Amino acid sequence: MDIEEMQRQVRALTDRAEITDLMDRYLRSLDDGVFDEEWARAFHTEDVIAEMPIGTVRGRDALLARVRRGMALFDRTVHLGTNAVVELDGARATVHGAQVSTHVLADGSDGVFVSAGRTVTGLVRTADGWRISASTLRVVWTQGSPPRLPDDFAPAAAT
Repeated sequence: MDIEEMQRQVRALTDRAEITDLMDRYLRSLDDGVFDEEWARAFHTEDVIAEMPIGTVRGRDALLARVRRGMALFDRTVHLGTNAVVELDGARATVHGAQVSTHVLADGSDGVFVSAGRTVTGLVRTADGWRISASTLRVVWTQGSPPRLPDDFAPAAAT
């Protein structure tokens, strides 16, 4: 193995480790419940597109507002991501994975809603490190009753 091949392999391993760390920190952050501009910048590009069960949004500010509002429907949560397959393409990457999310409803009922699905996440390498530029969560099964969305909380439309 020559030095260039070794450097390429080290870069690929470093990228995978950084991406996996970002994805794990993102899911943990959902359970920490601190959704501010610093949170949004730490994980997402300014022009992020996110498809979630509570709608599709474009832009970091719109995503921040949607996540903040959606997560307020729950008293406590635990998000688990697994089976991450990282595909690298230079300064871009795609991660295919699975996610199981457990939510304790904030409506006073102590009801629990569990969802599981498949994720596809697009990332780009920025001056600040890897950031999520696109994400999709497709729920494949649920258990329990989902939270009742407020009347003024219709799913966001893609723009």
